[in-house]
Amino acid sequence: MATAYQIIDHSYDVVVVGAGGAGLRATFGMAEKGLKTACLTKVFPTRSHTVAAQGGISAALGNMGEDDWRWHMYDTVKGSDWLGDQDAIEYMCREAIPAIIELEHYGVPFSRTPEGKIYQRAFGGMTTRFGEGRAYRTCAAADRTGHALLHTLYQQALKHDAEFFVEYFALDLIMDDDGTCRGVIAWNLDDGTIHRFRAHQVVLATGGYGRTYFSCTSAHTCTGDGNAMVLRAGLPLQDMEFVQFHPTGIYGAGCLITEGVRGEGGYLTNATGERFMERYAPSAKDLASRDVVSRSMTVEIREGRGVGAHKDHIHLHLEHLDPAVIHERLPGIAETAKVFSGVDVTREPIPVLPTVHYNMGGIPTNFRGEVLRPTPGNPDTVVPGLMAIGEAACVSVHGANRLGSNSLLDLVVFGRAAAIRAAELVQKNSSHKAVSSHSTDMALERLDRLRQAKGPIRVSELRLEMQRAMQNNCAVFRTGDVLAEGVTLMQKAWAKRPDVGVSDRTLVWNSDLVEALELDNLMYQAVATINSAANRTESRGAHAREDFPQRDDVNWMKHTAVWVSDKGETTIDYRPVHLTTLTDEVSVFPPKARVY
Repeated sequence: MATAYQIIDHSYDVVVVGAGGAGLRATFGMAEKGLKTACLTKVFPTRSHTVAAQGGISAALGNMGEDDWRWHMYDTVKGSDWLGDQDAIEYMCREAIPAIIELEHYGVPFSRTPEGKIYQRAFGGMTTRFGEGRAYRTCAAADRTGHALLHTLYQQALKHDAEFFVEYFALDLIMDDDGTCRGVIAWNLDDGTIHRFRAHQVVLATGGYGRTYFSCTSAHTCTGDGNAMVLRAGLPLQDMEFVQFHPTGIYGAGCLITEGVRGEGGYLTNATGERFMERYAPSAKDLASRDVVSRSMTVEIREGRGVGAHKDHIHLHLEHLDPAVIHERLPGIAETAKVFSGVDVTREPIPVLPTVHYNMGGIPTNFRGEVLRPTPGNPDTVVPGLMAIGEAACVSVHGANRLGSNSLLDLVVFGRAAAIRAAELVQKNSSHKAVSSHSTDMALERLDRLRQAKGPIRVSELRLEMQRAMQNNCAVFRTGDVLAEGVTLMQKAWAKRPDVGVSDRTLVWNSDLVEALELDNLMYQAVATINSAANRTESRGAHAREDFPQRDDVNWMKHTAVWVSDKGETTIDYRPVHLTTLTDEVSVFPPKARVY
């Protein structure tokens, strides 16, 4: 029997959950269009994880050499290993150019060329003329682009009078009996009150779930809360097996070293000092796509050519660069390397290792931001009242592997698209339909169950068990046997959920309870990820099966849709990749071998 909670009700046209780059772009876009908009966030907006994005945001501006959005589209399709939806990719790459100009006008302090244009650097997998040359396409604000972007978007949201509910933890969606989303239930961490937000559109911008893994570049807040809410609402997630390992996380710490380092001329070496990427990617070398570089580094270490006492990492060199260039364009990297590895980058290399960085999978949506639920005869059925954007969403513009600097672009383009679509769908200040209390009751029963949990297992112990299973059994390289063992390990971990204990029963600033709720959310996603990976018997992008080393377009050019029950059981289905475009400005890029 759940404790009786007093519920505070709110009514809005739109409620956005999450205040990272995507959430803020949607929030101020909707407020700008006159919609009564609320934004719920479990951390202060400028502490959202977008603040950690370093290298830049891609757009074919052509400021540092010739460029074309069609070349950007080709690179993104190729980077996705042909799993990306080409209509959505076309939309993103075409809209990138006006989106960047918009950001400049909003006040993002981009670095500049001597002529005063936005500075652009090279990034992995970005080419000119459909793969022939190297593109300088990534617009940068030194190596703190996410920080600059996030602060600018927050200022715009305040300017347009959006309402913020800061340090509110979203518990679950309010779903009507007909499958329409009507709002969200949240817990105010400051005073312990429970809030019910009614909305005509709920927009999930809750970020990725990197913390399912032991070593990742993600903040501790990256627990994919929106993804788990979607699963508990009986909706599927998409392409969860595709988890990107960034090639250059600091060895032993996991902190990100941006790809912009290699874009500025940095390079990787093994124990013999060899620039080994020349063997694996003769054309792109150190700027091949992230999955290619991560696997190449892993092979070097496996074959005994790693550096250090245990031969278990790789060196990243900047010391050959002019210190003035490092100071101007990579100041944050120099500081991060000093703090977390004790390295002076002007004199010695940074020790690095592939580290979990980004989730290509998430909540399936169309390019307007509307959440999809596959139904018989229509794989693209829209869930009324529900949107998802940013890393929480799977549009899918990143497919099986995201190209660096396409993530910040994803945030602003689809945050803007969701605002445009919401303005079309929502009648301002219209009344809200009465709904049953079922969703509210379920959310509060779950809160109460964890709040009253008195089992012998600490949250941190079960979280570590989950993270080790994911790190060891769903990593850069995978096999059927290793994945099957991981599925079993996750089943055992899931069975221990009732044995978790929480020491603090209060509702005011209860970090114990927050971590229990976040672990619950993470476990849903870990189960979805490892079962989806075990089911896909091919290698594509970030999903590298050593027992099925080839990409199989005949059987596997399709998106995974995965449901997870409250018993931890999965149901897996598939929906087709969109091999169509939105306009006649560009034709579909047919699949071919993906080499760099």
